Amino acid sequence: MRILLVHNFYQSASPSGEDIVFDNEFHLLQQAGHEVFCYTRHNDDISSSVTDKVYAAASLFWSRKTHRELTRMIKEHRPDVAHFHNTFPLISASGYAACKDHGVPIVQTLHNYRLICPGALLLRDGKPCEDCIGNSMFPAIQHGCYRHSRSATALITGMLNLNRIRGTYAHMVDRYICLTGKARQRMIRGGLPASKLTVKANVLRNPPAAGTGNGGYALYVGRLTTEKGVSTLINAWRNIEYPLKIAGDGALRATLENAVRQSNTMIEFLGFRPREEILRLMQQAQLLIIPSECYEGFPVTVLEAFATGTPLLVSRIGALDELIEDSVNGRKFAPGDAAALQQAALQMLADPGALQMMRIANRLLFEKQYAPAQAIVNLESIYRDVIAQRSTIISPFVALN
Repeated sequence: MRILLVHNFYQSASPSGEDIVFDNEFHLLQQAGHEVFCYTRHNDDISSSVTDKVYAAASLFWSRKTHRELTRMIKEHRPDVAHFHNTFPLISASGYAACKDHGVPIVQTLHNYRLICPGALLLRDGKPCEDCIGNSMFPAIQHGCYRHSRSATALITGMLNLNRIRGTYAHMVDRYICLTGKARQRMIRGGLPASKLTVKANVLRNPPAAGTGNGGYALYVGRLTTEKGVSTLINAWRNIEYPLKIAGDGALRATLENAVRQSNTMIEFLGFRPREEILRLMQQAQLLIIPSECYEGFPVTVLEAFATGTPLLVSRIGALDELIEDSVNGRKFAPGDAAALQQAALQMLADPGALQMMRIANRLLFEKQYAPAQAIVNLESIYRDVIAQRSTIISPFVALN
């Protein structure tokens, strides 16, 4: 197949798991023998100048640059299918229009909840929020859910409502990929057609080997921000005499490091580390802790834990609740509950035999459901399906060309 991949990269200073998944799928498709062409935009191109900010705001609704460049690429390569990842903010629905204008079926991976939530994360004040699902998005504007700005949130809400009125999301996209079943249900409640929503997990390219877990420490990997629950993890570890390594960076790092110095706990902050080092840390960790207090999509970290066999201790929320089977490949605790996290961690660390069984179960689960060979079969199946059902819908944006 000739496949066009489309993605708006996030800022280099704040890399996203979406960028990693885009790169993984690109290489897997190439390795499978497909012709793959990429159209990308980069948020690094948006400077702090007023002109660039105005341009980015206008691009939310329509990008002549995207439509022109994608049209040129489509005419040159004649792709069988286009697979979109992130379109925010520089690609926009104009990318869909370029494909529809030339009869190219569209697949869109829903890495977050942008189409039903102006803030994209179903998160408000660091806690899950579903006020806008299936309802007016006025609560998002009222609370300034995008970057704590009512004006910026109103702009995004206007873009979402305009595309809903035009039928962009209901008709122009041929197939949506949701990362979990619970995410699919939320998208249906948010108004997307159930018949177009397929569940497919993220993928790993060149997955790591299983580890031994003999490093003598627990591990956290991720951003140090409120919604990730790292403060809850620090509080839970005050009375646990076992080393905890925290790999990652973020707005809370200085505050958390200060709290650790005052409490004299066995916690070490590693800062940002390259993926190769993270995987080595994961292979040797007794357990990986994901204390998120928000709805995760399908964290790449979870896939890496499955591959390395690392037992998981996770919040009972969102995708984490769906992906982890209690006492089989990990344990779960109530999100934001430091006491529950502490109790679960102590129970896991006190039972090496159970940890070893979880390690075996995780690796087997990865090989059965998430290995690259299975992932590429799943992706190809989706592509073939939308190609066979090639849409004949005329673009509602033709007048803007």
